[in-house]
Amino acid sequence: MNSHRRDHLGTDRSEPLPVLIIGNGPSGICLSYLLSGYTPYVRPDAVHPHPLLQRKLAEAPGVSLLDQDLDYLSEGLEGRCQSPVALLFDALLRPDTDFGGNMESVLTWKHQKERAIPHMVLGRNLPGGAWHSIEGSMVTLSQGQWMGLPDLQVKEWIRRKRRGLRNSRATAGDIAHYYRDYVTKKDLGRNFVSGAVVTAVEWGTPESGGSGGREPSPLFQVSGFVTTEDQSRRPFSLCARNVVLATGTSDSPARLGVPGEALPFVHYELAALEAAVRAGAVTPASGPVLIVGAGLSAADAVLYARHCNIPVIHTFRRPVDDPGLVFNQLPKMLYPEYHKVHQMMREQSILSPSPYEGYLSLPEHRLLLFKADRQAVFQDRDGLQKVFGVALVLVLIGSHPDLSFLPGAGADLAMDPDQPLSAKRNPIDVDPFTYQSTRQEGLYAVGPLAGDNFVRFVQGGALAVASSLLRKEARKPP
Repeated sequence: MNSHRRDHLGTDRSEPLPVLIIGNGPSGICLSYLLSGYTPYVRPDAVHPHPLLQRKLAEAPGVSLLDQDLDYLSEGLEGRCQSPVALLFDALLRPDTDFGGNMESVLTWKHQKERAIPHMVLGRNLPGGAWHSIEGSMVTLSQGQWMGLPDLQVKEWIRRKRRGLRNSRATAGDIAHYYRDYVTKKDLGRNFVSGAVVTAVEWGTPESGGSGGREPSPLFQVSGFVTTEDQSRRPFSLCARNVVLATGTSDSPARLGVPGEALPFVHYELAALEAAVRAGAVTPASGPVLIVGAGLSAADAVLYARHCNIPVIHTFRRPVDDPGLVFNQLPKMLYPEYHKVHQMMREQSILSPSPYEGYLSLPEHRLLLFKADRQAVFQDRDGLQKVFGVALVLVLIGSHPDLSFLPGAGADLAMDPDQPLSAKRNPIDVDPFTYQSTRQEGLYAVGPLAGDNFVRFVQGGALAVASSLLRKEARKPP
């Protein structure tokens, strides 16, 4: 992306970088914005609809949100997220959105260069991260306005591009373009390095950072390589006082762990089905596509296959009415296509055939193995085995973060170190008001790694980290 920053990666630094952010998706972009001196204040004329929050905000007029007590401000807030600071920042950016309102943000932004903290953002892709890997025409789960970052509304950005916002939701291509544009418009590009892959993060003991009476702190050594314009790989090694993990969780698809899973007709991305359809390997006259999973990725695959008239067998381990299924948590008015899939899952099971020709659901079935002759063997809840012939298999049961660059692949950082790291079930254990790891000083985690799985809520983590880092900078001796 920026040749100056690429060259800068290869130079030796006499001083450690104050902050290194690994990951350039929405979390990393938002944090870079806050660390670049863009400072949020409550507008003097603003009145928040939440009376308790309004009373607290009025107690500190003219004080930046970054300098206030986030624990105190967020106390008592409720919403669709477990993180108190995420709820707070969302409530300030979109005050009444959960009640169908369209009240503008109560925040105003001032660019105060003296508050900026030098930092670098490393990302494998262009700014926007994994959004550049998603099929561009796919509609986002969240409303378009919820995908926006501070001080640049998605709706306004799309209006300037002279494009409509379909069903209040944008396409993945729109959002990927918006994130790239955001970095440019906010003049953040000098801090971003694209094509950078981190291969190791190591830290010393706290004693290694202390000298001259200063409070000891660990130093992080971050190594990896950056792909240059001629596609060669240039190694880099950087030293940083603080490292922020913002890599998301889409690196490594979850696997079933059954015999035959390595056979060539078993895949883990919707793109494999799209390619098979384009190549004519899967057609309306071929065997069915087996889709494994009961989340939104599996639903997208069902919708795509149905659009192409490809027969589908859809299998999942949970009951259709399990409250944990995402379909049971989505408003029907906003997500009619997903509720259609849920209806098919319920009505077209192997036990109760009904009108959806070319679609069969297998609830509460467990896959036992795949055979080389393209047969899939299942076991139902009663222990009975069933065998189906398939043309192609899509296993869409989630993904795991790739933290192989950390000591022990980051396992010791999870809330339960004895279980695999998981955004939904076992995220990195962080302080809820700073997002600093409870097990390693100077190491932070934001976004899905910290349990915040929607763009709407990842920004609160960035606010918490920026507030924590500014306090550390203020404590440094002159």
